[in-house]
Amino acid sequence: MMFSRITATLHLKAAPTRSLLIAVRNSSQSTACGSPALNASLQQEQPIALRKNENSLNEDTPYNLCFLRHGQSTWNRDNRFIGWTDTPLTDDGVLEARVAGQILAESGLLFDEVHTSLLRRSIRTTNLVLMETGQEYIPVHKSWRLNERNYGDLVGKNKKEVVMKYGVDKVKSWRRGWDDPPPPMDSSHPYWPGKDPRYKLMLDQIPPGESLKMTVERAGKYWDEAIAPSLKEGKTVLVVGHENNLRSMIKRLEGICDERIINLSLPRAVPLAYRLDENLKPLGRSDGKMDEATGFLRADWLGGDDAVKAILDRDHKQVYDTKIKHNLEKGTKSRAWRNWTEATLGANGSGLNGNVNGSKRGMKLD
Repeated sequence: MMFSRITATLHLKAAPTRSLLIAVRNSSQSTACGSPALNASLQQEQPIALRKNENSLNEDTPYNLCFLRHGQSTWNRDNRFIGWTDTPLTDDGVLEARVAGQILAESGLLFDEVHTSLLRRSIRTTNLVLMETGQEYIPVHKSWRLNERNYGDLVGKNKKEVVMKYGVDKVKSWRRGWDDPPPPMDSSHPYWPGKDPRYKLMLDQIPPGESLKMTVERAGKYWDEAIAPSLKEGKTVLVVGHENNLRSMIKRLEGICDERIINLSLPRAVPLAYRLDENLKPLGRSDGKMDEATGFLRADWLGGDDAVKAILDRDHKQVYDTKIKHNLEKGTKSRAWRNWTEATLGANGSGLNGNVNGSKRGMKLD
């Protein structure tokens, strides 16, 4: 597995005085529930005039938004349902976060502020990314509304064992479906969030278990009150979060319908960069197509679509392929990934060494 050189992001750094022809979806597409190919065929090109933006460090490119899922945590490695449990990053997770930061540094994006959750796997990823980009000085806003969805009574259980008990379809519905909350937990559960002092003043707001629909409701409130106002001011925003929390915002942003959201998964630690119009609607990618990794998104994976596809394939097998008995986040393949990330960062941690798309081209996860 490898991260390709970041050519896809060059259109993020447009000249301030010229008009660009940028692929923009037909407005009717925002609620379409057809195939990705049909959705892509609805695209049209419209001239977008970019004005100098005085509210952002990115003066020439207003309305930039980047999503980033945290690096590997201990329970990601162990294939357990996490939810609000405050699991730390592993050593590999630290490397993943640092590589993400290096990729963002090479992209040329400068952030004005960051929004993240109250969970340390996300907070530490944020800190590592800002260290690599040299932007430790910008504001970081934390909210429980950006926490991962609460997986209820599934929290702490091994995902593959749950698949073997309940079946692939049921577990996929719990994990990725729209309105199918998992079995609830109560205050006697060993991982009940109410035992954590950070939630002491909001015990009545702790959900016993959440569907994606419920996650959209709480994350949507934070989007409306905190993230959207900053974007409308022209600020460049980084959101570091968790897979289902980010899926909830992307669903709303892209207009993905309830029936199809089950098919959207997100990799760890690969930045996803959006350019938005003044109404906070996604502008098209420079190639005028949907992303190849998921088929849903009008945004650029800064690590490359091929890398994301490889990661998502591994993650799917890790949970749902019961024929695979070994843990795909451990062992030889995991060590190969760690060796690659260390080489990417450089032995002294000094940078990418110009080799994002170099000799590691053959690195694969499967």
